[in-house]
Amino acid sequence: MVVLGFGVAVACGTALLALPVATASGESAGWQAALFTATSAVCVTGLAVVDTATHWSAFGQVVIAGLIQVGGLGIMTLATLFTVLVSGRIGLRAKIFAQAETKTFSLADVRRVVGKVVVFSLACEAAAAAVLTARFLLGYGEPPGRALYLGVFHAISAFNNAGFALWPDNLIRFVTDPWICGTIAAAVIVGGLGYPVLFELITLRRRPGRWSMLTRVTVVVTVALLVCGTLVFLATEWRNPRTLGPLDGPGKLLAAFFTAVMPRTAGFNSLDLAQMHPSSWLATDVLMFVGGGSAGTAGGIKVTTFGLLAFVVWAELRGEPQVNVGNRRVPEHAQRQAISLTLISVTLIAVSTYALLVLTPHGLDEVLFEVVSAFGTVGLSTGITAQTGTAGQLLLVLLMFVGRTGPLTLGSALALKQHTRRYELPEERVIVG
Repeated sequence: MVVLGFGVAVACGTALLALPVATASGESAGWQAALFTATSAVCVTGLAVVDTATHWSAFGQVVIAGLIQVGGLGIMTLATLFTVLVSGRIGLRAKIFAQAETKTFSLADVRRVVGKVVVFSLACEAAAAAVLTARFLLGYGEPPGRALYLGVFHAISAFNNAGFALWPDNLIRFVTDPWICGTIAAAVIVGGLGYPVLFELITLRRRPGRWSMLTRVTVVVTVALLVCGTLVFLATEWRNPRTLGPLDGPGKLLAAFFTAVMPRTAGFNSLDLAQMHPSSWLATDVLMFVGGGSAGTAGGIKVTTFGLLAFVVWAELRGEPQVNVGNRRVPEHAQRQAISLTLISVTLIAVSTYALLVLTPHGLDEVLFEVVSAFGTVGLSTGITAQTGTAGQLLLVLLMFVGRTGPLTLGSALALKQHTRRYELPEERVIVG
């Protein structure tokens, strides 16, 4: 039903964007551009084969914003409900949103939780829109109506980690503007953390010792990736005359931080990615693959999956029989789910990269970047999206759709599908490595 629901949304969006009124020229965009854009919007990715600012009319841009909102709210709501369903099935009961003793949440509270997710999402978007509107109005002299339009559109796109922008250069013109870049980065981070984690951070803000394992792993890994990403981009692009080179110290720090935030699957860029060093592309690939938090608008394998794998490796290196996070033990089936989801994702990316290399004349660095961006529903691009041809673009459409619905449904299915075996087979060791 999740796949069907997103499929219907993509079909409706394609039909609307194929209308002549959706383009600035008054001519139909064609099914290919309409399908690609609708999929990118519903899957909150941000990849585009045409320029959003100039190709689409006001009607088309409103349709894109609506599809982003539907896709973002749909993912947050479904992921939150799946989290509850999985928690109930494995006996954690009400531990998702607060400490286990409060039993704040259960399967009977579905309507209340859906309402809270929607209200919280709209409130965050409204706050970001207010700041952006004021900045466009006072700082750049935009007329009130235009400033409000820009503020609302980019707030929706940022909170839902979509990455669509209404300028041909995305946000490069605002690279040193902390009001624009800072607000959008904050909206991206909040939207990508996930509602369960945000609710717990608000509820237990003065008692971090009572955070659940989900919140601890999400916060720690998110902060670590943001800090490491910022330092990596500062180190690799500091002297690059086509990216950070011309900026002053504070400008370089802001641009590097913004560039580290966006691979959390947002897709905005304040630097020209095509001019970055290949080492920066590789670092971005890793960040895009990991993505953001569970039950949020971000894609990727999620920081919780990445964090669990890190703790599994650490326990194995120390020779410990159990994997522990803080004062909690990680169940074995959760470890298997993290490994399975990661290996399936790596396999899909490898096969898709090979296929796109065959279908296009582009090099490995660019193709891998594009594939990981599509699968992680990021939207960052080195500029080859429109040059991949019909077959390549259809492959990217499939990757965006699978990347958006796959990890959610696969993760839930793995968690819910548990069988109890009433016997054990004889153990035999195999050589590893």
